[in-house]
Amino acid sequence: MNHTPRPDSVHAGKALPLDGIRILDLSRALAGPWATALLGDLGAEIIKVESSRGGDSSRSWPPFEGEHSLYFDSANRSKQSVAVDLYTDEGRTIVWDLAMSSDVVVENFRPGVLSSMGLDPDALRQAKPGIIIASVSGFGATGPLSQSAGLDQVAQGMSGLMSVTGEDAEHPLRVGVPIIDMVSGIYLALGVAAALCGRERSCGGREVSTSLLESALSLSAFQGQAYLSAGTVPEPQGNSHPVLAPYGVFQTADLPIIVAVGTERQWEQLCSLVGAPELASDPAYCTGALRSQNRSSLSVALEEKLRAQPGNHWLAVLREASIPTGPIYTYAQAFADEQVKHLAMVTSVRRADGSHLPLLRGPLSLDRSPLAVRKAPPALGEHTRDVLEELGLPPRRVTALIDAGVILTADGREQAVA
Repeated sequence: MNHTPRPDSVHAGKALPLDGIRILDLSRALAGPWATALLGDLGAEIIKVESSRGGDSSRSWPPFEGEHSLYFDSANRSKQSVAVDLYTDEGRTIVWDLAMSSDVVVENFRPGVLSSMGLDPDALRQAKPGIIIASVSGFGATGPLSQSAGLDQVAQGMSGLMSVTGEDAEHPLRVGVPIIDMVSGIYLALGVAAALCGRERSCGGREVSTSLLESALSLSAFQGQAYLSAGTVPEPQGNSHPVLAPYGVFQTADLPIIVAVGTERQWEQLCSLVGAPELASDPAYCTGALRSQNRSSLSVALEEKLRAQPGNHWLAVLREASIPTGPIYTYAQAFADEQVKHLAMVTSVRRADGSHLPLLRGPLSLDRSPLAVRKAPPALGEHTRDVLEELGLPPRRVTALIDAGVILTADGREQAVA
């Protein structure tokens, strides 16, 4: 599906890489919507189909600003919302037709649910051979848990991630954000982009899938490899790096800072800067392996020196020497930081009801320019009429479907509430 670049998809005078690609987004909550938000940043047109009986479940999740879920807003930038009653034959026909007009279908139901909705992957591929079907589930398409419900923290716990997070083995902790949902979304977006690239090389349509459990296991990195190769079961290290030292949180005269030494040169520089050059030649710390082995005594020795000056002093000195260092911020402090401001990560958009929303953009830049948020997160059914009329339904037919309760528009919802 190709068309003339839309005004909101032009970036620094050029069309965005995925301009002309339409993605039918049937996903909800976070993993799937995170993927489609990233693809929307890159220019894809995202048609988010929601149930007219309440919409994406995350619309009801806090935190709220008035009636707006900020959870929903954080993952649904640059999308159009079409609200359909998926329990009706007419509603399912509409979704099928939308799929036939799309390049990609994204869903995060349990395996088999897509088929029960009348969108069997084999039928979709037969009707449109070039279509790409992208799925993210809790535990994967096969195995004894394939039909079980999976959520972010369940995957964090089951993958081993929580076992290496926290101060000690008796008190495992989840990562403070739904990291597995987001990483699964990133992986799915990568798979979709690769499938689209392959289709251009005559590979045809593909089915791309991942799961929360697979994504979580993939994050084990060297921790998982240590078990697979050496049988070593990793344990939590608190705020210290499990391998490198000194690398972690250190107290200064007034606040904790992060210091991360990754090379011998950085280690020697650090010793000199803190006024303890003798540490560099100390037999207990003369190699990376020994520093890791003796990290407790090393941390005590370094903190004794670092406590002589305030944190901002050390941040400036260590950065000047190209030793990785940084503060530990609250989100209020993070958004106030000059470097964060310079990156222009926060933009202001206007919702359909006229309210303003400060919103984080996606993290990618093209040609040295950050990708913009092209649309505010949509109201439920905000684009139902426009999308269906573009699909070919006459305005009178769209109105009849609204009256019959098969579809919902934002205007109709507001009238119903009133």
